[in-house]
Amino acid sequence: MHLDFTDDQRAILDALDSLAKPFESAPIHDAPLAATSAELNSAIVEGGFLDVAQDPDLGTTTAAIVIERLARLPFAVEAGASAMFRPLLSDPSSQPVCLVDERHLARPVRFLGEGATIIVVGDSVRKFGAEAGVVHSEPEALFAYPMAMLSGVPDDAEKLNIPVGEAKVRWQVAIAAEIAGLLAAALKSTCEHTTDRNQFGRPLATFQALRHRLAEAQVRTNGVYWLAMKAASTLDPADAAMAALHAQESAKNCVYDFHQFLGAMGMTLEHPLHLWTYRLKALIGELGGRGAQAQCVADKLWPAR
Repeated sequence: MHLDFTDDQRAILDALDSLAKPFESAPIHDAPLAATSAELNSAIVEGGFLDVAQDPDLGTTTAAIVIERLARLPFAVEAGASAMFRPLLSDPSSQPVCLVDERHLARPVRFLGEGATIIVVGDSVRKFGAEAGVVHSEPEALFAYPMAMLSGVPDDAEKLNIPVGEAKVRWQVAIAAEIAGLLAAALKSTCEHTTDRNQFGRPLATFQALRHRLAEAQVRTNGVYWLAMKAASTLDPADAAMAALHAQESAKNCVYDFHQFLGAMGMTLEHPLHLWTYRLKALIGELGGRGAQAQCVADKLWPAR
């Protein structure tokens, strides 16, 4: 695994940074629970950033880099599923792509809406287009994603020629990469607040107890990022399960600390922290949550003899 970007990856990131720059300011005060931008989404699709995995010289590692970078923005963008799964679809222009675990159909689905491409992962991998009768919007969902409920999977859903194991690996990589970006942005926001906020005559960030926990959050964030990149480069089931497990476990611990450091401010819409941490809360339980990832790690590393 190479630890530095290639020239092509640097060029893609530079272009993505230029595109994303106008959208880096978080909406505050009357901010919605889920901040989205149709303009940003269209620019990302038109720029081809979600199609990088189709290029064999870029592959899923570059897709994970794109997912992580976009996750840092305060606006929720459907990038993970599209960047990882569109290369496998007969119609790669489909967007948004929504991933559904057939074992947990009662869970709300991120970015689900009429016209979305829904990929159901169960005993097989199936695909169908979301129509009015199967989508029930959840406008009051606390998670900082647009959410909707899926009423069921139609009997005529198209069966895809994608192994279930590969679909789960790509999903786990997408989760880990997105969590890495969300953690980085939430940590930056928390550090800015604790640096600016004075208590007992000094900035909060000068207190050793906070500094230790912020340092731990940075270590966790770095670990999530590199495990995600390793899994994206190998697409190994054990690597992917480990990346998703560490990402979901780190998200659980860090979200608690971030909100505690902001006190009451972190629980209001007057500060943008929730735009990252409440997306993290949704991802913590995705694909069965930490328990399922831990079981997957054990199964891959120590298979039953």
